[in-house]
Amino acid sequence: MADFALPFMIESSSLRGRIVRLDSVLDQILSAHNYARPVSQLTAETAIMTVLLGTMLKYDGIFTLQVQSDDSPVKMLVSDYTSGGDVRACATVVADAVIGEKEQSLLGKGYMAFTVDQGANTERYQGIVELKNGSLLQSMQDYFVQSEQIRTGIKLAVGQLDGQWRGTAIMLQDMPEEGGIPVVSEGVDVSEAEENWRRVMMLLQSCTDEELLSSQISAEELLFRLFHEEGVRVFEAKPVQKNCRCSMEKVEGVLTTLSDDDIRHLTVDGKVSMTCEFCSREFALDPVRLGRNIA
Repeated sequence: MADFALPFMIESSSLRGRIVRLDSVLDQILSAHNYARPVSQLTAETAIMTVLLGTMLKYDGIFTLQVQSDDSPVKMLVSDYTSGGDVRACATVVADAVIGEKEQSLLGKGYMAFTVDQGANTERYQGIVELKNGSLLQSMQDYFVQSEQIRTGIKLAVGQLDGQWRGTAIMLQDMPEEGGIPVVSEGVDVSEAEENWRRVMMLLQSCTDEELLSSQISAEELLFRLFHEEGVRVFEAKPVQKNCRCSMEKVEGVLTTLSDDDIRHLTVDGKVSMTCEFCSREFALDPVRLGRNIA
């Protein structure tokens, strides 16, 4: 299994975690676009973090991560994950933005939004946090501490190996019990629990990008290297696949909400044309099918 999310637990301190590794999925997502390399990097990071959080869902639904940034080359990043393991992601780049190959700040001030949608009969949940210093990772960790009151540590790496995109992330959380009290193993006092957290975070940060991205090191082996002295228990891995939910029916639904002027603007050679922002699939419809006469 090349693309998956693997839950695990640190037995010495009852910390919960998961490791997400995306291989061919990232290539499939990014090959649909012609992003500059730094934009591809951000899009890949967004997809991996979406899977990290989406696999925490205990019910059927869709988890969406959206990043909105003002006065920056990358205006928006969006990724969503379904409980069936489907992920997709895309970026919106300012049309006249000049983006080089060198690392630069592509995100300015803005926000990161987390949305959980369980369907028509359930109210959607949304959390919002300020985008800190243009860092997706820092913003996500701040969200858990400030909004969910859950200490969270994340180590993430994205890169290309032999021309193919690959990414891995490890997340550890000090999960609370009922009432918001952190889980503490029997016989461990609060000060010792704090020391356990600091030690495990040091071990997590010792992991290198090369180790995270290596195709020669399995997820289980990587976790054993990091936490064998703490005791690490892994659970069943969940496969992840790239899949876009766009369809002709959904496109028709969107077009029916547009004005005649908007329909005329989208009409090329007698067909109403739209392109999915996630997968770049093109749709062409006859205006008559939409009940429009725009001649």
